[in-house]
Amino acid sequence: MTPAVSAFPTLGHVQRLYDFIRRHPTGVDSFWAVLLFGFSLLWVAGSDTGSAPKPVAVVVVLLLCLVIALRRRMSEEMVLVAAALGAAQLALDVPVNPADWAMLVIIYSVAANDGARWVRRFALAGGLLAAPLSQLRWPAPEVSTAGRIFYSIIMTVPFALAWVLGDSIRTRRAYFAQLEERAARLEKEREAQAKVAVAAERARIARELHDVVAHNVSVMVVQADGAAYVIDAAPEQAKQALETISTTGRQALAEMRRLLGILRTGEHREAGEYVPQPDVEQIKELVEQVRGAGLTVDFRIEGSPRPLPSGVELTAYRIVQEALTNTRKHGGPDAGASVRLVYFDDGLGLLIEDDGRGAAHEMYEDGGADGRGHGLIGMRERVGMVGGTLDAGPRPGGGFRISALLPLKPAR
Repeated sequence: MTPAVSAFPTLGHVQRLYDFIRRHPTGVDSFWAVLLFGFSLLWVAGSDTGSAPKPVAVVVVLLLCLVIALRRRMSEEMVLVAAALGAAQLALDVPVNPADWAMLVIIYSVAANDGARWVRRFALAGGLLAAPLSQLRWPAPEVSTAGRIFYSIIMTVPFALAWVLGDSIRTRRAYFAQLEERAARLEKEREAQAKVAVAAERARIARELHDVVAHNVSVMVVQADGAAYVIDAAPEQAKQALETISTTGRQALAEMRRLLGILRTGEHREAGEYVPQPDVEQIKELVEQVRGAGLTVDFRIEGSPRPLPSGVELTAYRIVQEALTNTRKHGGPDAGASVRLVYFDDGLGLLIEDDGRGAAHEMYEDGGADGRGHGLIGMRERVGMVGGTLDAGPRPGGGFRISALLPLKPAR
């Protein structure tokens, strides 16, 4: 058997009808205008049209229906047409009829649109005057003056409500439009902030990679040169140098895996590749590693060591690492260095000095002699991120000095 088809409209039919109405608003208004014109013609044919001839009444009715048909496309023009037709009705003695419904509709339409303010005020004034003028022109028989006034007030209420309803809808549309604009603006701001955050993270990782590679490769090069020099005369020293190269290389690979893992996942979740962030306590190990590479380093801690914020810990470690790396690169074969950590009440002081030949002028003017700008520029960026200060430059008696002050905050 063929299943019976329901005669009731489905939700899909209703949605399609709603979409059609939204796509063709003028067509829908024209439909209602034609319907109103039909009812108005019945009034013209069966009722008293006052002293105005019936053809004149038909023209007035037709134009009022045209106001409804064009209320959305030409709302400002139609409100003036409606006002003119109201004046024509008063002058030609065309009584109140069904087509006057158009005045309520056009008042609502003008109040709901984002047109000129004077048009909305003109529509409100016309609506408030319509009922009193109608009572003056066509007073109700056998009704007292008080009754006419009361009737005028009652008939004014629909015009006022039409304007208030239209104005509230216009205000609501403006409010939702403002919300949408604000949401779009916030979305753009979030995208911009995300891009800035990504750029900052990439810059931080670039600094980390530079610190890791520059330091460890520098140690490996020094050890490799030493091993090649003594491999025949002192095999044991060459063996120790090769072991140092191997250990340093593994450390560099571990830190590089950690940083590349951040690029891939944004988290430190791979237990096999996780390397803790360097801190102040590891500066001593860093100094021992540099001493093992052949650089004489005097290391001292002044003040009472205490817990530091992780950002300050990493910044202090990287500054010492970069400074000692630069000493090995630019200080010469007989250079020595000193590292001092000073715990103040409100800050951590760093002073790294060497007595070598000193760096080239661009080291402290342009931010680094490595051709990439990641040397002293990276130090300044790190210090700036924790709110500290950095001073770097050649010493008066020769060599190079880097001093930094990192503000301390209670560790949480």
